[in-house]
Amino acid sequence: MRYVGSYVKCIVDSTRCAKCGFCKLVNICYSPNQCTGCLSCYWSCPYNARRKEEKIEERRLLSIEVDGAKHMVPEGITVKKALELIGYVFTKYPVKRGLSSPCCIGGCWSCAVLINGALERSCITPIEEGMKIETDTSGEEPLRIVHGPEPHSVGGKATPWSEKKRGRYIEVAIWVAGCNLRCPQCQNYSVTYDNSSAPYTPSRAARLITYYRRRYGVNGLAISGGEPTINRRWLIRYFRELRRLNPDEDARLHLDSNGTVLTPDYIDELVEVGCNNIGVEPKGARVETFMEITGIKDRELAEKYLSTSWRAIKYIADNYLDRVYLGVGLPYNPVFMSLEEVAEVGDKIARIDPEIQVCVLDYFPTFRRRDIRRPTPSQMLRVKKVLEETGLKYVIVQTSIGHIGP
Repeated sequence: MRYVGSYVKCIVDSTRCAKCGFCKLVNICYSPNQCTGCLSCYWSCPYNARRKEEKIEERRLLSIEVDGAKHMVPEGITVKKALELIGYVFTKYPVKRGLSSPCCIGGCWSCAVLINGALERSCITPIEEGMKIETDTSGEEPLRIVHGPEPHSVGGKATPWSEKKRGRYIEVAIWVAGCNLRCPQCQNYSVTYDNSSAPYTPSRAARLITYYRRRYGVNGLAISGGEPTINRRWLIRYFRELRRLNPDEDARLHLDSNGTVLTPDYIDELVEVGCNNIGVEPKGARVETFMEITGIKDRELAEKYLSTSWRAIKYIADNYLDRVYLGVGLPYNPVFMSLEEVAEVGDKIARIDPEIQVCVLDYFPTFRRRDIRRPTPSQMLRVKKVLEETGLKYVIVQTSIGHIGP
């Protein structure tokens, strides 16, 4: 049997390819013989050396079984696409149950289903004849690609400035792969776009970072990314296990997030399982700036992401400052943010609570935006002054010569 449909393929643009090896070592293709149009390589190539082509083609139909029912689907597509053709719906937002595919890169494992009895990512796995797929994974231990742990002497945007002391470590951190944003100047792209490393269960990640806490004698245990929040089941189980292993009051269970999916019920759940240190980075005050920084082209989606991030800051400040240390991060480079908008960001935070710690990150040239220049220390000090003039009491700026605090 044959089926005529529209299919997307990725083509290598040889004029842009730098032969850097990223597609061989970090973000690899899981369908090298026939492009499935998963777009993982399209989003992850550091030199933007992929282009999309959409063609009408006739393809052979394959027989698969999904949740006990037989279906016929075209060859040369991903498991996720096959499920969508059958009628299953994937959300961009993390869910407790159901199907979610927020990153479409293969790092977050949020889209995983059972394929022939094993948990695997639907977004990058090619469909095959005779596959047996089960979409209910509630009985399985979730997975996620994890980098680290590593010790840090400075920490993240929500690491309390009072803890920072020159010459010693103050926390250990892990970074998880996968993100729902497409920042062209991604500051951690080798982690964000990793789809080839072996995944960890939440309990393994919690045990590992706990071991390093004891090894380095610190109280901070941080998770960053990528974007940690997009695999909700994994993250909740991780913090629950982390709190079990670190029940002492000194343990600072730290989440760094872009805040785009941190809804009130999600925040409630995180606090309930032990997360007591949250950093949120809303990327700006204006949706146009957010779209430029994040690479999100859909304005409606960008508006929703940005408003969710700002609401998360206010919700935590209004409800949990007695239980959660809150910090706000702000990416800065004069290429994408004016000092006027910096002042707008400061006003928004100061209206919520002027004592919220704000950490400004000096975004440097990397990934697909190597043409920008890293802000100078004097530029970062001007940003610090603008924010302090809005009434903020605790402003930290990251510079090429170190962090400068309140």
